[in-house]
Amino acid sequence: MKIGVIDLCIWLEEYQHDQAKFGELLAEWAGRDLKADYAVIYVREREPLPDVAAFDGYILSGSELGVYDDADWMQPLRDWLIKAKEAGKPLFGVCFGHQIMADVFGGKAEKVGPEEIGVRAFEIDGQTVTGHVWHQDQVTKVPPGAEVIGKADYCPVAALAYDFPAMSVQFHPEYAPDYVSTFLKRSKGEVLSDDDTDKAVAQFDASDVEADLFAKQAGDFFRAHLGGGAS
Repeated sequence: MKIGVIDLCIWLEEYQHDQAKFGELLAEWAGRDLKADYAVIYVREREPLPDVAAFDGYILSGSELGVYDDADWMQPLRDWLIKAKEAGKPLFGVCFGHQIMADVFGGKAEKVGPEEIGVRAFEIDGQTVTGHVWHQDQVTKVPPGAEVIGKADYCPVAALAYDFPAMSVQFHPEYAPDYVSTFLKRSKGEVLSDDDTDKAVAQFDASDVEADLFAKQAGDFFRAHLGGGAS
């Protein structure tokens, strides 16, 4: 099984010089349950989107941009997602990946309020779990044929399952608390205000989020559409 990880987030050398890139984090997270060959495509480093036939399935990362931004890679990504759907390729989106998939497949994502960053509670499969978040955009219209499978008090559409091979989540299951905390401390006062940085760092430092959050659900999703048996 070959899984392509589409990395859509800029990596900041001055703050992250000794840290893994976000696509690598996603591959490591998914690999906790799904045994597969992972390859990361760094779209923000000018690597071209792959031919949809190149991989069995795909994971789409977060991004510091929104679906409404006029980035030169945004429309090609939209066109690529349509082709991937038409080809029946399983797609799993995280944060921006969740939003762009919803926006392309008939729903809507937009900026809804102040930035949410830290640890938040979500209801998934009838259970309350905590997840790491960093976003101010949300899916505000559920695409036709999609089902809400996760929600939070502040985020009614926190996870989606589609009636074709696609699934997505608003939270960041790949985030490790110390990874984000380190980045925030290094960028204090530049990425976030001093006060907002301190509040977010306190939440990440006290995080009880499990490292394999939603990994089993993601693994089951890919296995259901691609085979491969149990993890």
